[in-house]
Amino acid sequence: MQTVETLNEGLKRAYTLTITAKDIDAKVDVELKRLAPQMKMPGFRPGKVPANLIRKMHGPALTQDAVNAAIQEGVQTLVAEKQLRPAMQPSVELEDGYDIGKDAVVKVEMEVLPHVPAPAIDGIKLERLTVPVADEAVTEQLQKFADQQKKWDDAADDYVAKMGDLVTVDFVGKTADGVAFEGGTGTDMGVELGAGRLIPGFEDQLVGVKTGDDKVLNVTFPEEYQEKSLAGQPATFDITVKSVKTAGESKIDEDLAKSLGLESLEQLTGLLKGQIEQEHNGLTRTHMKRKLLDQLAEGHDFEVPPSMVEAEFNQIWSQLQHEATHEADPEAAMAEMEGERDDYRKIAERRVRLGLLLSEIGQANGVEVSNQEMQRLLAQAAQQYPAEQRQQFMQYIQQEPMAAAQLRAPLYEDKVVDFLFEKAEITDREATREELEAAIESEDGFASGTHTHDHDNHKPKKKAVAKKAKPASDDAVTEEAPASDAADEAKPAKKAAAKKKAAPVEAETAVTESSPVAAENAEGTEAADAPAKKPAAKKPAAKKAATKTEA
Repeated sequence: MQTVETLNEGLKRAYTLTITAKDIDAKVDVELKRLAPQMKMPGFRPGKVPANLIRKMHGPALTQDAVNAAIQEGVQTLVAEKQLRPAMQPSVELEDGYDIGKDAVVKVEMEVLPHVPAPAIDGIKLERLTVPVADEAVTEQLQKFADQQKKWDDAADDYVAKMGDLVTVDFVGKTADGVAFEGGTGTDMGVELGAGRLIPGFEDQLVGVKTGDDKVLNVTFPEEYQEKSLAGQPATFDITVKSVKTAGESKIDEDLAKSLGLESLEQLTGLLKGQIEQEHNGLTRTHMKRKLLDQLAEGHDFEVPPSMVEAEFNQIWSQLQHEATHEADPEAAMAEMEGERDDYRKIAERRVRLGLLLSEIGQANGVEVSNQEMQRLLAQAAQQYPAEQRQQFMQYIQQEPMAAAQLRAPLYEDKVVDFLFEKAEITDREATREELEAAIESEDGFASGTHTHDHDNHKPKKKAVAKKAKPASDDAVTEEAPASDAADEAKPAKKAAAKKKAAPVEAETAVTESSPVAAENAEGTEAADAPAKKPAAKKPAAKKAATKTEA
């Protein structure tokens, strides 16, 4: 194989590989010898088909496979001999005009990882905001459990409903012209007055009703209601009150704990306290990690591969586009995003640079994800899939080094961060939860509660299973009409408020030990797995993931 470098500019590299016809033919001969004992053909005993006859019948296919294998071997050899560290999968293309019996000329283009200066990790100073668990917070959680377990007592027939009561009704919804609309009829629907789970005005107009009353409610569906034909439209609901119930006293006692399957109130209190403490610790770590990454970002500036930045930006942009579709005004949300496109691209660049820094720190200091840790990750990830697909998922991860690296990345990053925490000088300061949350929200460069790299976008992804809609009689307090069932969409249910779009701020880092910065790729050993684009040679079949991937 002959290799000629055609581009060496910044982080960009390009080469021309010439694979001789002799080398390709040698691979075909090897494959013929392997296949001959297995071949069956009329007129010949099994395994006795002449090699020249096999070549005549299957030569083109064998040659195509040999070309594919030679190209991949050639790119792997190129990466190893030149000690290249591809940032992303190299672009590999067989030049036009290749025919059987000719040399194969292949163009290889790639961006390589930059030289990352030795990261300065001495002298890092961090403040750890700690939040003690207040008794009031535990009591508040206990009260929520008690409220959820409260019992309803039948009221007298002449009792007048008030806020906080449970009113059970039959209903028929009609448009402004008096026509009943599809899905607007239901029976035995429980409405907790004041819960705010139904469309505006519905619950308020039930205040004052008694068992047996008939009443017409006048409402207007929200502008963002899921059923577009009803969104923003006035409507009436003919109501028949079946019963009125009052809430029993909510008690925090031993019975509450036992109703939750626990042995005692003390055990329930301890579990809740531990849960709140864990939440506080998570917030504390998030705050410290962001301050740590800020210091790393401020102290290091080097060129990063544009292809990695583009990939990271596309991931961010795709997520934002998805979120925009759930806004009250998707077009306005998209327009706002477009105005901040450059900010998001800067975020992508920072994430990639931080990812490279953390990878460099981890490799320089022997940070590794053990086989045992990796097996636990695989087992956890496999649980996302139905039992019959888990084995396929495991095979996919074993066959795709990039997918395995993506799965490993978040844990690897956390281990590097933990290493840096151990090196840092940390001072503690007690704070309230509100102060800690405000500190996280106020930090520039981050979106709260978001991981650095959504590795689910780089592995087979399980499609969410739609929940089966409950019948109208059970759908008492749903806050959002089921999108998958047109009959249920028209119930007097309020659409949940869309989440406010995040400001153009960064999550955390980009990939660290995952795809482009994987330890395997950093050593240049797994960079040539992409099949070449070629007009004549048959493209090898892509390996199938366990399930369909989703954008």
